[in-house]
Amino acid sequence: MKQDRKYFGTDGIRGIIGSCNMNHDFLFRVGYAAGIFFSEKIKNKECFIVIGMDTRSSGPMLSSAVKTGLLAAGVNILDVCSDAIPTPAIAYLVKHFDADGGIMVSASHNPYNYNGVKFFSSHGTKLSEKDESNIELYIEKQTIYSDRRKFGRIDFIQNACDIYLDFCKSTFINDINLNGFKIVIDSANGAAYKIAPRLFTELGASVFMVGSKPNGININDNVGSSFPELLIKEVKRTKSHLGIAFDGDADRVQMVDHNGNIFNGDELLYVIIKDRLRSDKIKGVVGTHMTNYGFELAMSRLGIGFDRANIGDRCVYEQMRKRGWLYGGESSGHLLCLDRHTTGDGIIAAVQVLSAMVSFRTKNLSYLLKDINMYPQVINNINWDVRKDWKDCRSLVSAYLRAKNLLSGNGRVLIRKSGTEAVLRIMVEAKSFDIAKKYSKDIMSSVHI
Repeated sequence: MKQDRKYFGTDGIRGIIGSCNMNHDFLFRVGYAAGIFFSEKIKNKECFIVIGMDTRSSGPMLSSAVKTGLLAAGVNILDVCSDAIPTPAIAYLVKHFDADGGIMVSASHNPYNYNGVKFFSSHGTKLSEKDESNIELYIEKQTIYSDRRKFGRIDFIQNACDIYLDFCKSTFINDINLNGFKIVIDSANGAAYKIAPRLFTELGASVFMVGSKPNGININDNVGSSFPELLIKEVKRTKSHLGIAFDGDADRVQMVDHNGNIFNGDELLYVIIKDRLRSDKIKGVVGTHMTNYGFELAMSRLGIGFDRANIGDRCVYEQMRKRGWLYGGESSGHLLCLDRHTTGDGIIAAVQVLSAMVSFRTKNLSYLLKDINMYPQVINNINWDVRKDWKDCRSLVSAYLRAKNLLSGNGRVLIRKSGTEAVLRIMVEAKSFDIAKKYSKDIMSSVHI
């Protein structure tokens, strides 16, 4: 049953810096609450939590607040905040150090004036909604720590990035390299700005960089997976075979081919599945309500089951575990390969796509996608009060139903609240871009802002 949560959204706690749920005092309470929660899980033994952050200027302040709360709760900290580190690295380091949980201070793809807190279990997986609700209960309680006999300590982990880098390399095909590949990497001025170029260079590729000079306020600023234009220009300028774009904390990935064609999470997941089928039997794949209908048809053609989960990589993961399936993902670029990692990981997903290209002996990403036909999608955002149900807006409902009926069997319409921003996301999918654009325009014009 869905849990009612006050602070947690689709992926942790997130907000604008200085707001009521994203300031030093509140994140102290979050850290303390998380510390009590994780300690209660393990009862009578020392509790260890891994904590990291991305490149946002607010990261040191907010991570120090979380750490202070953890220490006050008697929790020991494995601190990897000496440099920026990807969110999926925290998930791996939790398992590597046999820690009891992990915390990442990041707002993922959002701009620098946002920040957030993500949580991982001792298994390196996102916390369930039930666990998040339990943390909220501790947040709401008055903080009492003066009578504690023991406070936590901090151990600084200096080689965390090296440990994660070795793990990423281990997911590549054995005894094969990327010699001869020219790759442009866009790290969104975010957490992957050091690790990603090192990884692909050590795998043998010639690497060019954009979005690799973080200054604390330029994370996701017209760079990264949400803004591929600069990457496309650099791929063409350098005559590279491929461009790889991550978001601010590197849990999302998108790619462009040598001609500058953009490929999203659905298409990259298809490439991974296509490669895995050469050696493994795949029972099923989990997407979301945003996953392209063309992907669903492709899975049917390959004899692979397909399920749609709610938006959010945790929802995808939970559905995968429920079905016993290993592969899933979101159009946005959260891709999960549970035979490689416990969580969505943009860097490891990129490694899997490159493994497929090597396996198929091609440097042309489009070649691996010539047998899948994606339906054109038009996605727009409408500013929206998240406290309101869009189904109470008669004009919007009328436009939605009209488009849905006219597209029946030849497309889809989806309206949903964002889990991270105060917007409605409007997605229209049809056999032609013009049709999708027409119905999207009709729906957008039905709302009077």
